[in-house]
Amino acid sequence: MRIGLYPGTFDPITLGHIDIIKRACLLVDRLVIGVAINRDKGPLFTLEERVAMVEAECDKLSEKTGTEIVAHPFENLLIDCARDVGASIIIRGLRAVADFEYEYQMVGMNRKLDHSIDTVFLMAEADRQAIASKLVKEIARLGGDVSAFVTPPVKVALDVKYPKH
Repeated sequence: MRIGLYPGTFDPITLGHIDIIKRACLLVDRLVIGVAINRDKGPLFTLEERVAMVEAECDKLSEKTGTEIVAHPFENLLIDCARDVGASIIIRGLRAVADFEYEYQMVGMNRKLDHSIDTVFLMAEADRQAIASKLVKEIARLGGDVSAFVTPPVKVALDVKYPKH
């Protein structure tokens, strides 16, 4: 069984993330969505809320693709998380050239820590590449419409966090 790990903060999960998850399902039998605790980023949603959002969105995808998809919170090194879940590949989404530079460094470090785990880069569809959770939150906070960037349930969750006056 080929197991992949797609890590991120998912604060919140966006249509860009979902596009990468769909593509990753074509590569693996089991996809673990590693929901990073990442206290340094100061997430808007609690870990429990983020895991619940990921699970809700991925349940539909799992049925559609036939790939087992599970959410897995983690706070340790990414490479240790990959080992913990038995992943042979780490899936990373790329949006722009700036992402690649950082990701390139991460791959090099991860290969030194465990050369048996490969990293695969996937790009979302062109109309989804610019979507970033940070920008989605800012748009929602300032009263903008985020429905082009997230699913309806995630939009509702953002509306709860940022009520319109």
